[in-house]
Amino acid sequence: MRAKAEATRERLLAAAKNLVMSKGFAGTSVDDVLKATDLTKGAFFHHFKSKADMAEQLMHWYAEGDMKMFRTFMAEAEAAHDDPMDQLMQFLTDFENYLTDPTNPPKGCMYALYTYEDDHFENDVKGFVADTLQTWTAMYIRKFQEVIDLYPPARPATAKRLAEMIVAMIEGGLILERAYKNPGMTARQSEQFREYLELLFPTAAERKAA
Repeated sequence: MRAKAEATRERLLAAAKNLVMSKGFAGTSVDDVLKATDLTKGAFFHHFKSKADMAEQLMHWYAEGDMKMFRTFMAEAEAAHDDPMDQLMQFLTDFENYLTDPTNPPKGCMYALYTYEDDHFENDVKGFVADTLQTWTAMYIRKFQEVIDLYPPARPATAKRLAEMIVAMIEGGLILERAYKNPGMTARQSEQFREYLELLFPTAAERKAA
């Protein structure tokens, strides 16, 4: 019974995610979610107290999947390479492959959507979004600092600024992809960022060429 209940909750959240990413939170109703899942209001309110409660659980569910993916990519990169620059490059490349997966292309970013519609959410939800983005940024900060410690940058740079740069590029890229209906933009910007890193850390590129 517990497994069936969890499967129903996952079904509701997956449908809500698609609807919210397409119509926004304000434009998505409980009836929309029920129509997409062919479930009853009883099933919905068994898992969520209200639409606002669904929004909070949706963000936690979405962020959990996101962080699991990022940590998996990082763990695989660190297992494959000893050099932090190689680890970083594989991490970015794996993320680019995810962004361009034709079977499940991203339709935008839930963090951006919640930020732009933040008047619909309680402060704890807004805080969770900010904390999640900071956790994601911290993953980059740690890896960039390892690279800087080993390969002094050719121009002044800090791990924090580089981390903020790539997160801003990805978030902005996802917004532009949706606005222009141009899939692949975010991955191309990440690829351009990798080329910038090779210029910023020339001794790492020289080591690889040797």
